Amino acid sequence: MAGARFVLLVAALMALTGCGKAPATGYFPLEAGHRWTYDVKTERENNSVEHETVTLRTLGSESIEGGSAWRRRSETGVDYWLRTDASGIYRVASKSDLDADPKPDPAPRYVLKLPLTVGSNWAVPTTAYLLQRRQEFPREIRHSHAPVSMVYTIEATGEKLDTPAGRFEDCLRVRGEARMRVFADPVSGWRDMPLSTTEWYCQGVGLVRLERQEPARSTFLVGGVITMELMSWQ
Repeated sequence: MAGARFVLLVAALMALTGCGKAPATGYFPLEAGHRWTYDVKTERENNSVEHETVTLRTLGSESIEGGSAWRRRSETGVDYWLRTDASGIYRVASKSDLDADPKPDPAPRYVLKLPLTVGSNWAVPTTAYLLQRRQEFPREIRHSHAPVSMVYTIEATGEKLDTPAGRFEDCLRVRGEARMRVFADPVSGWRDMPLSTTEWYCQGVGLVRLERQEPARSTFLVGGVITMELMSWQ
């Protein structure tokens, strides 16, 4: 389902070390009481289109292994714990409703890394969320291929953006790019398939739009695009 793929995407993105907050929190609010509702649209190369509504909430700071962290929860049943310090905002653990306890991340997974200036970059592991085999099993590529590194770069600051939730100003545009080597078809053989993500974070609001592109253009594979837009927030 589109919501499940979105949860994986969010997981791929995310101790409070003192009372102060890093500047990045203005573009990714962490304190309790916030709520974001998104429309998630999945368009596949076979011309199928799915829509799903996903809601995220902030639940405040709580103790977790290694110190305090800010907790976020998706209505799909996944929780995330994040910390902020002088380096930026990063995820330190996650938990689905099937897990007994939070699973610590082997290394910090940055959402936004300081400084928030054009050209700043960082790397986070990712996998294919859309690429599927047309007939063979397992259909989803991520079940048979190891994660790859996606390099995120701040491409622009101060952008303006229109969404169903309204018009936002002072937004960051962040671009992530990776390649995954996949057997495309007998003619092309193995190819480095591009995986890309573009995200917009707006001051005082957080993530307002995300586009994930995984084109296949193959007789053996089907890819597509996921678009997430903010519908409402508080």
